[in-house]
Amino acid sequence: MAKRDPIVAIIGRPNVGKSTLFNRIARKRKSIIHPQAGITRDRVYEDVNWSGRQFTLIDTGGYIPESQDTIETAVRAQVELAIEESDLILFMVDANDLIMPMDVQIANLLRTSNKPILLVANKCDNEIKEQNRYEFFKLGFGEVNPISAQNGRRIGDLLDLILEKLPMAAPPEKDEENHLRLAIIGMPNAGKSSLVNGLLGIDKLIVTDIPGTTRDSIDSEIKYHGERITLIDTAGLRKKRNIKDDIEFYSNVRTDRAIERCNVAVLVIDAVKGFDRQDAAIVRSILDRKKGLVLAINKWDLVQKESNTLKQYQDDIIYRFAELEHYPMIFISALTKQRIGQILSTARDVYFAGQQRIPTNALNNYFQTVIDQTPPPTVQGKYIQIKYVTQVKKEPPVFVFFCNYPKGIKEEYRRFLANKLRQKFGFQGVPVTLLFRQK
Repeated sequence: MAKRDPIVAIIGRPNVGKSTLFNRIARKRKSIIHPQAGITRDRVYEDVNWSGRQFTLIDTGGYIPESQDTIETAVRAQVELAIEESDLILFMVDANDLIMPMDVQIANLLRTSNKPILLVANKCDNEIKEQNRYEFFKLGFGEVNPISAQNGRRIGDLLDLILEKLPMAAPPEKDEENHLRLAIIGMPNAGKSSLVNGLLGIDKLIVTDIPGTTRDSIDSEIKYHGERITLIDTAGLRKKRNIKDDIEFYSNVRTDRAIERCNVAVLVIDAVKGFDRQDAAIVRSILDRKKGLVLAINKWDLVQKESNTLKQYQDDIIYRFAELEHYPMIFISALTKQRIGQILSTARDVYFAGQQRIPTNALNNYFQTVIDQTPPPTVQGKYIQIKYVTQVKKEPPVFVFFCNYPKGIKEEYRRFLANKLRQKFGFQGVPVTLLFRQK
């Protein structure tokens, strides 16, 4: 088994600049930055390469000792997990402040971890402000490393120190570009994080009963039947008019990016609430981006059932959104883990369906019979001849039908051909595109 990259965790009280440092080192705006304290909640991971060596950087929420608040308690647990799995800790303080009581409590916690620690004084924007760092020698971690995460001052020096403190990692394995990247999408409080935790078998993401807990998109790597799968958990999507502040706006942006990055999306639907216009809008967003789709109807254990309840539920969703006839629906309970194992196997099937390339002779042999039996309707007395069909792209699959009058192909006949394509060659859960070109 290959050794993992060493892990570096950024720890500190709220609003000292942890996410700004994370984004600066990661060279991307992955963690949400906002003047309001407490925005980062879950652990956020990013692979970093510096001077030819690689390590994994973790951003964490602001650690608030002894708080009884539900989310702050969950954040504290996440920070403690980050400390436990790290090889090196960046203990971050604010050079503009004196030592705060929370800094002392965090220092006491870190001393019990027996992990190497670099004390980092942030917001040292110039040499004058650097003088403030001497105050923090009282915390007992030796040298205080002055930086400015905001403007990048002394970040290179800090990265050099990180490499000095880290164990040498094994050479990174060759990245597998072609693998299943699975985004878990849905409305707030639909059970996305609980589903990811169930799939991972660990509580990597914070789960509470407060809507909107997850604000960042977070990747996790797992192996399924020996194959690599990247799980992307996302903040819950809301309609734009329901976005009450810029924090939710940033979360929606990250969810949109997660949809762009994935090749299959699992839309988690609250079975009690039912499939509504907001869920339909998310489906449209996924299908417009030509991503594979699996519907996970969560909280099915809370639904009162009769003999045909499941079939009626499926029919109701298809009635509201006809295209979903061709997309798998799995009725699950993330809480009890009922049928969540089907999520990965079904998503895997959808992924490989999108990878299909149908031989041209097979397409033409099949569609010749289909079109002979049901030719396209004439347009203003003009007879339409479809002469040739070929697949020009996969993931997503695109098929080109060459004919004498492409503009004469009506939408109803396009859907007929698409349905026939699915009947013969599958593509369950995959958006298929049919184009018509002049021949």
